[in-house]
Amino acid sequence: MTKEISKAMSYWLRHAPEKGGLNLDDSGWAPVAEVMAALGRKGLTRDVADLHRTVAESDKQRFELSEDGAHVRARQGHSIDIDLDWPIAEPPEHLFHGTVERFLAPILAEGLKPMARHHVHLSPDVETATRVGSRRGEAVILRVAAGEMARRGMVFRLSSNGVWLADHVPAEFLERLS
Repeated sequence: MTKEISKAMSYWLRHAPEKGGLNLDDSGWAPVAEVMAALGRKGLTRDVADLHRTVAESDKQRFELSEDGAHVRARQGHSIDIDLDWPIAEPPEHLFHGTVERFLAPILAEGLKPMARHHVHLSPDVETATRVGSRRGEAVILRVAAGEMARRGMVFRLSSNGVWLADHVPAEFLERLS
């Protein structure tokens, strides 16, 4: 059940709040009561403990609860206009990105672009990038020269679940590892 709840919450909180009847604030927070009502209408759950379990057990820590537990939001991956206000941070020398072979040629030609999202998502280690890339097939891992990008004035943000975010990664900063 948690997987179905996670999928519904991801869709509503990242892409289509109106489909769940949710009202997000400027930072992407939705009242837990509204999310619970939407999950109930969809026949997924009426027990707030299921929502809490979904937030806690999400393999990629996709969601977070407000300190008072009254609101929930997706941490990143939005296609809707919100301001998550993640802090600008100094990245490690290298970050990683997992993809699959069919996307590799355009990436190596044009760099990594956010596409329908607000940012390019980068992983702190090869293992995480491999997990991300494997969702669509056999993972191809790219190493990102994040330190050099930062030295050249490019900005990185760090989300609360450890995902690094960049506006764009030019091809010159990419190296295929596998």
